[in-house]
Amino acid sequence: MAKIETPRPVRGTQDMLGGTAEAFQERFAHVVATFDRVRKLYGFQRVEVPVFESTAVFARSLGESTDVVSKEMYTFEDRGGDSITLRPEFTAGISRAYITEGWQQYAPLKVATHGPLFRYERPQKGRFRQFHQLDAEILGAGEPAADVELLVLADQLLRELGVSEGVTLNLNTLGDAESREAWRAALIAHFEAHRGELSEESIDRLAKNPLRILDSKDPRDRPIADSAPDIDAYLTDEARSFFDKVTSGLDAAGVAWERNSRLVRGLDYYRHTAFEFITDRLGAQGTVLGGGRYDGLIENLGGPSTPAVGWAAGIERLAMLIDQPAIDKPQVVLIPMGEAAEAKATGIIADLRRAGIACDMGYRGNMKKRMQRANASGAAWAIILGDDELTRGEAAVRNLGTGEQQAVALDALIGTVTAL
Repeated sequence: MAKIETPRPVRGTQDMLGGTAEAFQERFAHVVATFDRVRKLYGFQRVEVPVFESTAVFARSLGESTDVVSKEMYTFEDRGGDSITLRPEFTAGISRAYITEGWQQYAPLKVATHGPLFRYERPQKGRFRQFHQLDAEILGAGEPAADVELLVLADQLLRELGVSEGVTLNLNTLGDAESREAWRAALIAHFEAHRGELSEESIDRLAKNPLRILDSKDPRDRPIADSAPDIDAYLTDEARSFFDKVTSGLDAAGVAWERNSRLVRGLDYYRHTAFEFITDRLGAQGTVLGGGRYDGLIENLGGPSTPAVGWAAGIERLAMLIDQPAIDKPQVVLIPMGEAAEAKATGIIADLRRAGIACDMGYRGNMKKRMQRANASGAAWAIILGDDELTRGEAAVRNLGTGEQQAVALDALIGTVTAL
């Protein structure tokens, strides 16, 4: 008979067991709990959106020319013939819900969420094909104060997680529509003059998404991108004033920032503030939190003209920066020898657990092997129960650190162990 081949795990996903899973989950849960606590301080409501949406939600939001839409989305046709996509990010779904669920009546609306996202991309440190993000958005607020509030929220989150050391806020402005259009035209002219020196990917972007050439990693593009004009020369007075209010607000709140005039967002609906919190502790993929203002997105999805700003942060990446927590260990291990002892131990271990004591009990092995497993578990105490102990109505309680042992009456066992 032919051997049945077991399907392999999908690349970019994780299986975890035991201490590894517990350590990760402890850090993961700490990130989420800290986010929930901090976002409540700022008045951000919890929001939930589906894990999958109509493909058009993401295609219109992220742009057909972006890598996410053209290369990374998990898209499939469902049984009704509709094109469905697993969400690669939160903002598009939240913006869709803002329109279809009538949330405009609550504007300005401050919302936050977290959960799994899916992208078909090359897995690397801190980046998986199924991953998780925190997300915070303010919809219906066009004032610079909204940008400041989101950035201060992000800064406080990183501080309270204890990961702010070595993290720098990089900040830029993309200007208003008029500023951006003038800068875009100047960039196209600059890149066209150097077309023959650009990489193939950047030549393709020149027609579809020229701002993206500025953050190209191809060494052929870097000298041309580095010599491209900055947006500052094209900012309108209104756009300059907006950015000044954002930076002065950050200064007033005590949030340190650095200007990065090469930090861009390629799509036309992005306006004004763009930002990334970058760490020096994760190698090449150093962004732990990023976002910006997207005043044209909701209009792009068929809604009314609505200013909005938001950010997202990778939970796995944040969890990687947090100190390793202590692994939970059992406090007590039961070692019953014989059927009668096992029956009695089943009741004892249930009572101990109900009393809030973490404990474990092996299912097989002789006394020596069970003691070896008890010592390896990291437990502080072992309760040994055999036929002789049952006859005397007691159990042997051994300190696994010192080896000292005492006999304890069965009816006093729970109280004695709880006191220990």
